[in-house]
Order: sequence, then C-alpha cells, then structure tokens
Amino acid sequence: MMVLSHQDVEALLPPKTAIDVVADAMAAVSRGDAELPLRSIMDAGGPNKMGIMPGMMRNLACHGIKLVSLYPGNVADGYSSHQGAMVLFEAEHGTAVAIMDGGPLTAIRTAAASAVATRALSRENSRIFATVGAGEQARHHLDATMTVRPIEELRIASRTQQSASAFADHAKRKYPHLAVSFGTDVESIVRGADIVCTVTTSPTPVLRGEWISPGTHLNVVGASIPSKREIDDEMVLRSLVFVDFRPSTFAQAGEIVDMIAAGRIGKDHVRAEIGEVIEGRAPGRPDDSAITLYRSLGVAAQDIACAHHCWQQAKATGKGVSAPF
Repeated sequence: MMVLSHQDVEALLPPKTAIDVVADAMAAVSRGDAELPLRSIMDAGGPNKMGIMPGMMRNLACHGIKLVSLYPGNVADGYSSHQGAMVLFEAEHGTAVAIMDGGPLTAIRTAAASAVATRALSRENSRIFATVGAGEQARHHLDATMTVRPIEELRIASRTQQSASAFADHAKRKYPHLAVSFGTDVESIVRGADIVCTVTTSPTPVLRGEWISPGTHLNVVGASIPSKREIDDEMVLRSLVFVDFRPSTFAQAGEIVDMIAAGRIGKDHVRAEIGEVIEGRAPGRPDDSAITLYRSLGVAAQDIACAHHCWQQAKATGKGVSAPF
C-alpha cells in the first residue's frame, strides 16, 4: 500500500492539474459513470462533525472512501478545520492500494471544483475576485481561480480584520501584481465583483442577493449540511443555479432544501450539473448580465479521481512510502 503525506498530496496535485482531474470527474458523474451514495455525517461532539464519503468510478476502475473530520475550532489552534484520510481501492480484487492525507485532498479538490464551475460559467474577462471568508479554503480558491481567469483585483471579507489582513498579506506576497483590499463589511466587498466565493463556516446567511451585481458568478462552498446556509432566498431567486450532483443538492444544500419545502422554488430551479455543461449537454451562462451560481457540496468522485491521480503519479515519481499490506 502506498502512503502519501500532506506534502506528497500537495506536490502531486497542483491547482492546474487538480482542475483538469476534477473536470473529468464531474463529467463522469453526469454521465452516470460513478456510484455515489450520499455522504453521511455524524456528530463528533459540540460543533464537530465527521463525514463518511464512499464512491466508485467506472472510468478509472477504482473505488474509495474518504473519512473527514470537520473541527471548526481548529483554525484558532493553527490546524486545518478539515482532517481526514482517503483510502483508494483497485477494482480487480478490491485491494486497498493507497492511503493519503484527506485534509489537503479536500481543500485542493474543493477549490478545483469551484474553478471548473468558474471556467464554465463566469465571464471570460472576469477580473475582480471577492472571497467571503479568509481561511484555508479562501487561499486555495484564490490559487485555483487565478488559474482560470485573468484576475487583477482581490477583495477579502472576513469576520475579523485580523484574518482578512493575514490573507491579504499572503496574497500580496504570492501575487505581487494583484490589487488587494479587505475588511469586515461583506456588502462593500462583493458589490461590483465579477466572481464571488463564499467559503465560511457560518450557519446563517452571510451574503444577500441584493448586494450582487448583474453578470457576477458565485461559488457557494462553505455550508455542507442542511442546517447551514451562506446565502439568502433572494440570492437563490436571482441566480441561475448549477450544482455538482443533483441527489446531494436536494438532500443537503440547506437553502435549496428549505426553499423547495416552502414552495418558493421547484427542483427545476437547478439548471444543470456542471458535468452536463462541460460536456455540452446543458447550456451555461446565457449572456453577460446573468448571475450564475455554483452550489458546491463536494462528491466522492472528486476525491477518488484526485486520489487515483496522486497514486499513479507517486508510483511514477517515487513519492510516498510503500508499506506492506
């Protein structure tokens, strides 16, 4: 069995590569080339959760499971909020062939999926990128978005000036050409932005539809269980909504679940899965004035495809540790 560390995963899965791998995975999902039971989540004490995400990819002849802990308080202690492990199995005999750190895998593939949606749905000349949230996912989303659009300006909104400032300093060091601004007022940060990403742990809306300009593309990422939502009803009603996987959206996307239950929208408010847009089986952005919204929940296919890539590249490059099984 191959064992891959945090550093191994990051080295084997740079943003551009991750975007291409995840795009292929999302297309496979929409073709029906994946078996994806809904993610199950259990309480792990207080605000902490543990997610169990199994899945199988027919086009890669492998299956796998990700076990991931979500500990929101980790950030204050200098740790990632997402901790976990990914186990990959080959399809011929069902043998476990690799285990790897699930933390960076989750962070990288989540940002890559948003970049896939951004490439498919945002205006090609999008230059102003705003994040609501300034943590690990915000940093990965900046890297991924810079890969697919000619970003010239970064705006950062966070609950605290300190976290916003820290992310701004990081961005200026990594991308000296960027004009960077930051603060705690979400409305002023997102107004007029071309691309907006919400990457928070908030259980209640942090983004209101009235603040978003025509032509904007949004990636709504942070709320992964039905009891949480980052956007209000108006944001949903004003947007053309695209998703990664319909079954998980209708079961776990809080704002969509709530609004369908209240009769404010029907399931047809979801225009398409991103995989359908990628393959040309569904239209994406109709014009420059539309507001497009990608509702990210993350599916095991993304993790499995990225894990499979890391396993193959580790064998080719000698990275990782081979452990007897």
